[in-house]
Amino acid sequence: MKILFWILGLGMMLYVAVCVLLYFQQERLLFFPTKLPADYRFRFTNRFEERWIPAADGTRLHGLLFPADSARGLIFYLHGNGGALDSWGEVAATYTRLGYSVFLLDYRGYGKSGGRISSQAQLLTDVDTAYQQLAREFPENRMILLGYSLGTGPAAWLAARHHPQRLILQAPYASMRAMSRQHYPWVPGFVVRYPLATDEVLPQVQAPIVIFHGSQDEVISPQSTQHLKAALKPQDEFIALPGAGHNGLTDNPAYQQALRRILVGL
Repeated sequence: MKILFWILGLGMMLYVAVCVLLYFQQERLLFFPTKLPADYRFRFTNRFEERWIPAADGTRLHGLLFPADSARGLIFYLHGNGGALDSWGEVAATYTRLGYSVFLLDYRGYGKSGGRISSQAQLLTDVDTAYQQLAREFPENRMILLGYSLGTGPAAWLAARHHPQRLILQAPYASMRAMSRQHYPWVPGFVVRYPLATDEVLPQVQAPIVIFHGSQDEVISPQSTQHLKAALKPQDEFIALPGAGHNGLTDNPAYQQALRRILVGL
């Protein structure tokens, strides 16, 4: 009996130790930034401008603005959890071809942005600061919030706080807690320090919403996105992309066809 209690006690200690490790090392599991030197020179065929945005604590956040001639509006783009703008900037051409300027932000610790992400509140405050700065240059009723993967949570949160023309989500999740339950059902919800509860903020979004999700997404289960359908308004759209995975949605022909219809009306 003593041996049984000893084994159970050891198992409990290991479980607690793993949960503590997950709690304090969460950034290593969620964020995979590529760091770029301050003098890095971007090489895009599209015209672009580098932008610096001071965060609330003085940290300098870096972004790229791809202006379109006689722009219909601005796409405010929040990217996924890996890489930096040297690669994410490639998506801009899809939207500038449709007559939209594009602004992409690198989160803290990504690309040329300073600092590092240390809390959800900090992450959301940073994207809000960037959004408000761009809203001084572009009428908000012509700004479209677009989030991909990790960026869908902050994009939905921004859309609930502000009044963009539209919210577009590519491969969104219901929440990080829901994803944790799916992949690590033994992890208690309070361990997740970045809940990013899209399902809670989406009902507060007044702007039209369009959700895209690949039917073969191997990272964020399409079932997770199905849960978001309940939060959509009658005029909102949920568009499944047959055969599409998690990566490469912007280049998907069905996505581009739907995007043209939504943004240009063709």
